[in-house]
Amino acid sequence: EYEKLEKIGEGTYRTVFKAENRETHEMVALKWVRLDDNDEGETCLLKELKHKNIVRFHDVLHGNKKLTLVFEFCYQDLKKYFDSCNGDLDPEIVKSFLFQLVKGLGFCHSRNVLHRDLKPQNLLINRNGELKLADFGLSRAFGIPISGVVTLWNRPPDVLFGAKLYSTSIDMWSAGCIFAELVNAGQPLCPGNDVDDQLKRILWLLGAPTEEQWPSMPKLPDYKPYPMYPATTFLVYVVPKLNATGKDLLQNLLKCNPVQCISAEEALQHPYFSDFCLP
Repeated sequence: EYEKLEKIGEGTYRTVFKAENRETHEMVALKWVRLDDNDEGETCLLKELKHKNIVRFHDVLHGNKKLTLVFEFCYQDLKKYFDSCNGDLDPEIVKSFLFQLVKGLGFCHSRNVLHRDLKPQNLLINRNGELKLADFGLSRAFGIPISGVVTLWNRPPDVLFGAKLYSTSIDMWSAGCIFAELVNAGQPLCPGNDVDDQLKRILWLLGAPTEEQWPSMPKLPDYKPYPMYPATTFLVYVVPKLNATGKDLLQNLLKCNPVQCISAEEALQHPYFSDFCLP
């Protein structure tokens, strides 16, 4: 049914090709997955998640010891977009991409699905400037304990401290990290070298929370006391190009205590988007 044109991605368990539907001539992405990689879950999720800001799932083909998942084709991901810009992103483009990211997350969360692996490489962009969430291989329903989530740089403090149960805050924290990266033209907010370094960078940036501010923190499996960094947040200083309402939204996305993190629905109603109309 499909003619492979070129390889556009490769990992340990997955290979992605650009291909053409021989009958309709539509461009698609073919994702080859080993059957023992347990991506049946991603297939089931994608059948239910139909939204303009989620990559469109066409079909699944069963082969010898592998699945081929067929998706709409998007010409680049956000990481490649950063690389192609060579400088600042227009503030309206930043706002548009963040709005679409949060819109897609809101749809997932309303159906009790967490993405859990948000990063620029998993956000696809088509030629109309539409941003789409992709790669739902780590997605799970709320409340299921599972490890190995979220790329280190976009991992929230509760997960770094060993939390096994997650709420929507795991995605909203990652969205905040990506927001800062958008504003800073691809510069990661907290590029830690390991879990310990990542936590220190976050706590320096936001100020270490007290037990009064985050009562459940000492009960997390991998919690250990950290230096009490200054209470004043340095977050606003690392995004100097962001306006006041944008900085306020970023601070509400990046809350150490996950209970205090803003939801997708609340984020879409934030004043940062008050003058925004999606083109």
